[in-house]
Amino acid sequence: MKLENKIAVITGGAMGIGKGIVEVYLKYGASVIILDYNEALTNTLTELNAKYPNKINGFIVDIRNKEVLEACAKEIESRYGHIDILVNNAGVCKLTTFEDMDDNTRDFHFDININGTWNVTKAFLPLIKKNGKGAIVNLSSVTGPMVADSGEVAYATSKAAVLGFTKSLAMEVVTNNIRVNAIMPGYVKTPLVDNMAILSNGENPNSVVEDIAASIPMGRLADPKEVGELAAFLGSDEASYITGQGIVIDGGSTLPETSSMGV
Repeated sequence: MKLENKIAVITGGAMGIGKGIVEVYLKYGASVIILDYNEALTNTLTELNAKYPNKINGFIVDIRNKEVLEACAKEIESRYGHIDILVNNAGVCKLTTFEDMDDNTRDFHFDININGTWNVTKAFLPLIKKNGKGAIVNLSSVTGPMVADSGEVAYATSKAAVLGFTKSLAMEVVTNNIRVNAIMPGYVKTPLVDNMAILSNGENPNSVVEDIAASIPMGRLADPKEVGELAAFLGSDEASYITGQGIVIDGGSTLPETSSMGV
């Protein structure tokens, strides 16, 4: 299996895209450590430990807290010695227009999506270097670097920043045999998207998701495990010549022209 004997730290792995990534990593033989602040972590660990005994562990961690992350990294180093892969998945999105957004809501996005990714990488990069090689996979988005929508200014800004972080860090650590790439998903069927649909249309959120699916050339939202498969590839030795890239996985949603003369 392509991740056999690999040790991976995955943030935000209790639910949504993160859980999909965790499940795929376990399927391919990795040992996984989840860092998450969500109460769902306990249930996720119980569920997956029953299927993959002694292959999964987890810590309740707020990735905004650098001191806690440093302590967590030391604990993981004492147990595992090193890590091979870091997946920075944890992220948030609250729909609010620029003019209506207060500083706290702005900082909520920046502190988790940007600073959280920075803090986790800062804490765990030494454990990858200790291994002599490895991979970092960051979760960006098509929103920000490629497309945008009303109410997503803070989210789009933060995800564009993650892509810039990915490219710059890739240049800095390439001589350490560490690859850094970003995944840029479109819409994925997750609790985050469900909550966004409620914010968009509280009376009929299902219609929002249905309209989104209808606008995607493949006619559906992604399954979290499909993103997990891409994350597993980028974390594996099969992707040994890929670094500094943003890989789009969106069912073709960014392909259509705004105005089309196609047949």
